[in-house]
Amino acid sequence: MLSRSASNLYWMGRYLERADFLCRLIDATVRLASLPASHGGARAAWESAIHSATVADAFRARNIPVDEAHVGRFLALDAENPSSIYRCLEAARTNGRAVRTALTLETWEAVNEAWHEIQRHQGAQADRGTLVRVAESIRNALLMFDGAAHRTQLREATYWFLRLGTTIERADNTARLLDVKYHLLLPRSEPVGGSLDYFQWTTLLRTVSALTAYRWVYRDSVKPWLVADLMIFNSSMPRSLIACLEDIVWLLDQLAAGSGRRGPANRLAAAALRDLAQSDIDKLFQSGLHEFLLDFIVSNNRLGDAIAEQYLF
Repeated sequence: MLSRSASNLYWMGRYLERADFLCRLIDATVRLASLPASHGGARAAWESAIHSATVADAFRARNIPVDEAHVGRFLALDAENPSSIYRCLEAARTNGRAVRTALTLETWEAVNEAWHEIQRHQGAQADRGTLVRVAESIRNALLMFDGAAHRTQLREATYWFLRLGTTIERADNTARLLDVKYHLLLPRSEPVGGSLDYFQWTTLLRTVSALTAYRWVYRDSVKPWLVADLMIFNSSMPRSLIACLEDIVWLLDQLAAGSGRRGPANRLAAAALRDLAQSDIDKLFQSGLHEFLLDFIVSNNRLGDAIAEQYLF
């Protein structure tokens, strides 16, 4: 496969996964913003959203209020924000068009439908109802994409690169979401384990569709260290960090089997998986969860760079 085509597929996967994450983030933030001011309130919720989406500096440069209408539009519909859902879907569709012949009809139509769906909302006011409708409709369209790709794409390089981009982005999103909750979201006056803390961790689990999984695995009330354990070390949880690394290693192995060569990306991914598998939640909390998550994000970015150098240039 040409490196240009591989790059289009890889970034298509990344942009679609980021759009899905932003939909989940908006839905979760709307829930958090419904709390009274004494329990965090709307401003704290929307402030956490721009940090989770890693667009805090870009948003502050606009010099606009941190509230539902402004942050919601910035994250969902703003054509000038390169990280908005609108721009992510636009970029994904552009990359998809460049490799249209490699995609099945069903896969392409799912991407196209997601793009047209966000365009239908482009001129709407970014009130709560609109934000909820946008998040729900785009998430449903992207679920159709996942189903179409899984059911109809050949299991060869086209599919592997698409999934590789998805998984690298998913690992980054999970790590950043955990870090924002642990490091930024809880007001300093609130106790860990209090009612606000419980609601925020529950909302985080909803954001990654893991609340039912948490209850199934732990049979316990929501506790921060158990949420972190699920989202970092439980390989049965599709969005956990270790599950993402396992998928990355496997996908790189499939690409290596097809091309007959391995490289730095294979070694970095295997080393990252080995290091994480040798740790546990107790060690992480002793050494610092925030520090671990920052290191993971840096390592994941380094792995993404290695993949680009190995396959995409």
